[in-house]
Amino acid sequence: MGAYLYLALAIAAEVTGTVSLKLSEGFSRLVPSVLVVVGYGVAFFGLSQVLKAGLPIGVAYAVWAAAGVALVALVGVLFFKEPINLAMVCGLVLVIGGVVLIEMGSKT
Repeated sequence: MGAYLYLALAIAAEVTGTVSLKLSEGFSRLVPSVLVVVGYGVAFFGLSQVLKAGLPIGVAYAVWAAAGVALVALVGVLFFKEPINLAMVCGLVLVIGGVVLIEMGSKT
């Protein structure tokens, strides 16, 4: 499995864990609580494999964190009807733009 496939797995697992954290209602619901633990475990395993494959830690973590932030925000808006406004959208664009700059900088 390539570094970027492990990174995609890590991102999906982290988003699953974070969304499950909301659904767990303070760890009072069993299935979402188990998904939190499994999700974060798989996320950290995937991230460890990304680093083992040689992707720079700064790039790997930046992509993982930014994608997680953006996807969790999207899930919040679409499924939990959380509010979003222009300032929040601009913040997400800046986070993603920052990751692009980190990735570009790592290539020089």
